[in-house]
Amino acid sequence: GTTEEKLAYRKAVNKSHAQVRSDANATVKYNAFDPQLQLWVAACLYWGFMDTYCKMRPKLDAATLAEFYRLAEPLGTTLQVRPGMWPKDPDAFNAYWEQGLQKLHVDDKVRAFLTKLVDLRFLHPLTSKLFGPFNRFVTIGFLPQRVRDEMHFTWSARQQYRFERFLAVVSLINGVLPRVVRQFPFHLVIWDYRRRL
Repeated sequence: GTTEEKLAYRKAVNKSHAQVRSDANATVKYNAFDPQLQLWVAACLYWGFMDTYCKMRPKLDAATLAEFYRLAEPLGTTLQVRPGMWPKDPDAFNAYWEQGLQKLHVDDKVRAFLTKLVDLRFLHPLTSKLFGPFNRFVTIGFLPQRVRDEMHFTWSARQQYRFERFLAVVSLINGVLPRVVRQFPFHLVIWDYRRRL
């Protein structure tokens, strides 16, 4: 989007984030305006995009990866991440990512909440029953092993094989679709945003 659109998006997100903070009695302190925490959120978004992109197109050259990384910086800097905080290159990002994963801890309360999201239990029971198992399979398939461990999700070699086959089929279909069709969901979202803006 344009600079103006990013600023409007930041204003709307900040309005929501103003409500996201721990209270005085919380064991874990959290404030959505904390630049270090926002850096981790932006890193998770980037990692998810990059991981999916690499799984769909495994043979990416260094220049494409570097450009993809450069374009990801506004995921954080549009919000509270200051420009100098974003790791300087993909290697620095990988080091930051691995350090972050090692610090990760998911307690029982958060695990229960996230598991409901994974199983789509926040939706109508019929929708959850129909689509929850597939969402669980795909979600766990994309998670780093460290996150699976913290979430107490099991993942077998057979499941990994099925997940890789699924990605191969999706990648094949994605590769033959015209670009306008592949990009339609993204264009729809940005059109809707601009319409509401």
